[in-house]
Amino acid sequence: MPLELTVVDAFSAEPFAGNPAAVAVVDAFPDDRRMQLVAREMNLSETAFVVPRPDGDHDLRWFTPEVEVDLCGHATLAAAHVLGGAARFHTRSGPLVCSLGAQEWDGTPGGGPGWIDMDFPADRLVTGEVGPVPALGATPTYVGRGRDDVLVELPTASVVRALVPDLGAVAALGSRGLIVTAPGDRPGVDCVSRFFGPNAGIPEDPVTGSAHCTLAVHWAARLGRDRLVGEQASARGGVVRMHLLGDRVILGGRAVRVASVTFHV
Repeated sequence: MPLELTVVDAFSAEPFAGNPAAVAVVDAFPDDRRMQLVAREMNLSETAFVVPRPDGDHDLRWFTPEVEVDLCGHATLAAAHVLGGAARFHTRSGPLVCSLGAQEWDGTPGGGPGWIDMDFPADRLVTGEVGPVPALGATPTYVGRGRDDVLVELPTASVVRALVPDLGAVAALGSRGLIVTAPGDRPGVDCVSRFFGPNAGIPEDPVTGSAHCTLAVHWAARLGRDRLVGEQASARGGVVRMHLLGDRVILGGRAVRVASVTFHV
């Protein structure tokens, strides 16, 4: 039976930016091997499989080209976009609720229609020792470890933008990935970041929603505000709104459909 997928650029209102994800809405999950092979064939950082429930909710699973993951922000945003913007998903990280986003965001970039808000778990950091990080060839101002990733703060956004990490050394950290961040360098942007995930088969992710569950906690404490805007400074780039609410983070982003793909095998 053919398998239909929709490719969505998430965390962007324009095609060919943000982070592309493939979304398959199916009556039942294919077997795990088939889902992994489809994700490998798509070769995007995530392919999402969505199954409707009788109660109107949906089950959701995410696959990189190499592994199934516990949490993915941009593919959740892509799945909600395919479903019309509002959805309640059941996942390995618990229920995730998506809703049509607020029209304004304290005057920061992106106020207006088309935003989707996602209710995700916040990721509290354990502070590590500050010193040189071999993977980066740079000395951070902060090192912390979250649920899945290591977070490193560097002094300036220009250092983050120019960074060429040693991906072998990043993999040796033993985490899902490495978040590198610094204060924002343009009006309306509180922080910039990049995400490297070689252990998940993703050398550099264009825009990483789940990393902003960690960034929200870090920068809310740094800046003394619970509403923040992050720019992921990859080649494609993207903007993520963050609202820290206790042990939850509301992530906001836009998305656009760019392609349809049909598998016949």
